[in-house]
Amino acid sequence: MRKGLILFLIPLFLLSFMVLFNGGKKEEAEKAPEAAPAPSAKPLEGITLKCAFIGGANYEELYKAIPKFEDETGAKVEIVFKGDGFQIDKKLKTDFAAGTVDYDVCWDHSSFFTQYIKAKGIIPLDDYFTQDELSDFIPMILNSGKKDGHLWIIPRHFDISCLNYRTDIFNDPAVKSKFKAATGMELKVPETWDEFKQTSIGLQKILPPGVYATEFAGKEEALTGRFYEVLTAEGGQYFDKNWKPAFNGPAGVKAATMFRDLYAAGAMPPGMTSFVWEDVAKNWVAGNIVMYTEWYGWYSYFQDPTASKAAGKFDIARQPKGDGGIHSGWAGQHAFSITAVSTHKEAAAQLIKFLTNPDQQYTEAKLGFLVTRQSVWDRVIKEAKATGVALDTKRLELAQMQASKDFKTPPLVAEWLPSSDILYPILQAIILGDKKPKAGLDEAASKVEKMMSEAGYY
Repeated sequence: MRKGLILFLIPLFLLSFMVLFNGGKKEEAEKAPEAAPAPSAKPLEGITLKCAFIGGANYEELYKAIPKFEDETGAKVEIVFKGDGFQIDKKLKTDFAAGTVDYDVCWDHSSFFTQYIKAKGIIPLDDYFTQDELSDFIPMILNSGKKDGHLWIIPRHFDISCLNYRTDIFNDPAVKSKFKAATGMELKVPETWDEFKQTSIGLQKILPPGVYATEFAGKEEALTGRFYEVLTAEGGQYFDKNWKPAFNGPAGVKAATMFRDLYAAGAMPPGMTSFVWEDVAKNWVAGNIVMYTEWYGWYSYFQDPTASKAAGKFDIARQPKGDGGIHSGWAGQHAFSITAVSTHKEAAAQLIKFLTNPDQQYTEAKLGFLVTRQSVWDRVIKEAKATGVALDTKRLELAQMQASKDFKTPPLVAEWLPSSDILYPILQAIILGDKKPKAGLDEAASKVEKMMSEAGYY
């Protein structure tokens, strides 16, 4: 009897023990925290990307976001060179020619990238960016980075010029009366280059000493580019379809003659053939210029009352059009490219995507840059309207319109800058009256044609 009872109780004891044990384990499991998953490797862990970028002023702000890219991807980014536009261009050309490139991502520009293609320094980007990733970029700007059926540069921001004019002068009844008495015309903001010339010469007759109707940057590519955009507005071409110089045709002669006549009439400062961008901007903020074409990027400087006598006293308009019915619109974009020698091309593309994403574009837009994504334009225009400053909104809306309709790069050919080096000293001589417009342009065209022939275009 006792033995049977013991045999009966043993299974019950074991069963109870198992229940208690498993219950305790279950409770312990419920109380214990879940084990953390094994950390996943970041997608670019172990990769170092080297970069050669434009630097200075507000260009630097974008690079402050790079630590975020490093944290998100695991990559390390090293900027091995920074310089202004001419310095970085010189470095790229030197490195591409000498085979000394040690960077993956480089600054680029719509006026310069064809030189880098010819030097085999950069690669097409078609395989690294999908159509969906490119869909937010303003088409005319994106297309300005294409050549031979390929996309070579990803746009960061762009610039184009508008006509700046002094409202306190154009709207002054006394000035209007004097202008009409001197010219027989009504004073109004010019819509064509013919009107621009007539208005400038007419204004100069009634302006006080030291004040000039207009101005242009007068040397290097700055002068060639201004001539180029008036030339195209008048219906001309810089090169014909066979890459023969065409800037010495009737449209070019008319454009060069306008520059000469404005200078001869005293409607431009006497030192203008030594001016570049900073010089013309300084003249404007000094209150010495009534109207001229200028890049949008100077806007905050022009509106700063501590720096500019024109602050609050000017408006902007679309650039004039010429006999070709075309509005001037010489423009360009700062951009990024991937070097041909990079061993991390996919990672380089990821960095460019980060640097041009909507967040970074918005940061640059708030600094005053004309950015290249439509979604960011929509956002900053909405915010500008909320400020109540009409010109803040007008500036953005006009620039956006020009970007879609007037945006013209220089000829997408490596010889653009070398041809400019030939042309601009002759344009200076025409402006100063040392050469006749037609004869001077013919001389320049002959020299450019010789250069293009030696480069193998014919």
